[in-house]
Amino acid sequence: MVESPQSQNALSPDELHEAWAVLSVDERLEGFRLLPPAVADDFFLGLSAREQAELILTLPQGERRTWVRLLPPDDLADLVQAVEPEQVNAILSQLDDASRREVNILLAYAEDDAGGLMNPRFARVRPDMSIDEAIGYLRKQARERVETVYYAYVLDTEQRLQGVLSLRQLFQAAPDKRVADVMQRDVITVAENTDQEAVSRTFSEHSFMAMPVVDEAQRMKGIVTVDDIVDVVQEEATEDIQKVGGMEALDAPYFDVGFLAMLKKRAGWLMVLFLGEMLTATAMGYFEHEIARAVVLSLFIPLIISSGGNSGSQATTLIIRALALSEMRLKDWWRVARRELGTGLALGSVLGLVGFIRVMVWQALFHSYGDHAVVIGLTVGVSLVGVVLFGTLSGSMLPFILRRVGFDPASASAPFVATLVDVTGLVIYFTAASLFLRGTLL
Repeated sequence: MVESPQSQNALSPDELHEAWAVLSVDERLEGFRLLPPAVADDFFLGLSAREQAELILTLPQGERRTWVRLLPPDDLADLVQAVEPEQVNAILSQLDDASRREVNILLAYAEDDAGGLMNPRFARVRPDMSIDEAIGYLRKQARERVETVYYAYVLDTEQRLQGVLSLRQLFQAAPDKRVADVMQRDVITVAENTDQEAVSRTFSEHSFMAMPVVDEAQRMKGIVTVDDIVDVVQEEATEDIQKVGGMEALDAPYFDVGFLAMLKKRAGWLMVLFLGEMLTATAMGYFEHEIARAVVLSLFIPLIISSGGNSGSQATTLIIRALALSEMRLKDWWRVARRELGTGLALGSVLGLVGFIRVMVWQALFHSYGDHAVVIGLTVGVSLVGVVLFGTLSGSMLPFILRRVGFDPASASAPFVATLVDVTGLVIYFTAASLFLRGTLL
């Protein structure tokens, strides 16, 4: 059998996925249609909700239904949230009544809550069933609508969660036993309004494949699966990294964000940081007489303020991550402050010693600092201790302050801390200089 020229030129799934972001709409559709049917299913399910929506909306009406109905309700809800309001009906109109109701229920929850993440289709059994009856009932559910069967959840007639069974427990139990006899009654659940970060932490603590979502009356609403949490972790990490970089978090992939939207996301923080750096110029203006009388001091300004900014950035990154993982709480601020006080003194002393040695070596080799090399070295060394100590303390405390007043600690970005330390670093440096160099260079 001879392959058609189109088949010979078709990209492999991996090649198509790698090139997807830079392909035009027409090129994406052409490449997708050249994939074998079985491969196309897996490829489609591997796309993000936004990419799935863009692809579906380019398909003819008849083909849309096939791909829309391939998705479970929670993924469909994500897909609907990824399209423009005027395009929602083009998606929902492809669903049967039952699926449409499920999706609309999920859309009523906040996108970042457990209710917005959950799949309302899950394996359920009654407590009075025999093990054989339960296994037969699970087979029927798997054939019809339930796609994920990690656990069987035991519900009473009012849909309240009574217990849970793993498939292994079901198959190991005697056929004539009742579900109620072998089920695990102490079930770890998440409330429907639990934030997705808290849900991800619960998953990491217990290593579950799926977790039940319940309302206030303990009625089971659905399950959150581990693949949903992987997406959540990636999303939250991406958002935090972007914030730490000194900008608003993007709500779409890089190439999908328009030019003006990108400017808006980045310009705000840059303006704040620029205004902050203007204080650095003000501080230098305040010490202009000292700089004019001892020009040599200006040589070490970049060294001093960059060391403080680097130490502050290190500290704030560590604390932001620890807060995000719930490794510490707000009440731990004093423990952190004491720890960072010692760390800042130790790091500052090491850098201060290196700075002093650097001045002495340059003096020995090049006679760069004249008769005042020792006091200049002491000024640099002591300033580094003070600046690094301040940078470490401010960088570690700022996330706590932001969390306390209700802001995201990730907003304590490395550039923000560096800007803060630049100004105070100059004050510390010239204060030390006035102490050590008074009566000599000053």
